[in-house]
Amino acid sequence: MIKTERLFLRPLRAEDWQSMQRIAADFRESQYILYDMPLPIGEQEIKALTEMFAGTGLFFAVLLDDAMIGYVCFHEENEDYDLGYCFHSDYHGKGYAYEACTAMMQYMAEEKAAKAFTAGTALKNVPSCRLLEKLGFTLTATETLSFHKDESGNDIVFEGGIFRKEIMN
Repeated sequence: MIKTERLFLRPLRAEDWQSMQRIAADFRESQYILYDMPLPIGEQEIKALTEMFAGTGLFFAVLLDDAMIGYVCFHEENEDYDLGYCFHSDYHGKGYAYEACTAMMQYMAEEKAAKAFTAGTALKNVPSCRLLEKLGFTLTATETLSFHKDESGNDIVFEGGIFRKEIMN
């Protein structure tokens, strides 16, 4: 378990499925849902997905007191680790994501010998772009993406930013 000033971070567990369900349901109500694939919220689906995520060793629960308020995750790509995160909207704008991501990137650099981190987010997701910049990421490229369709079946297209942060040894 990792302790920061206000948070505890630990590997995600299969029994965290209800917290993951709550976070996923909250994200579905967000204006930013258009820019990502939503997690399932059905009981069986979220249980299976949480168990799978927990098995990777790259998903971490973010706890404030005893409540899971979000998660930080990584996807390994060679020696780079792609950073992901999602926090319940009740905890946005309070610095928790910055605190958790900073601690987890330090952990990954020390324990997994990560050489660089990457991350992607919609350029219209200004809070996420600001977080990545505050974490030391630089926008290196953009790409056109679509995860959803409108009521007529047309792709809802947006510009995604590709961010990178090199680890200095």
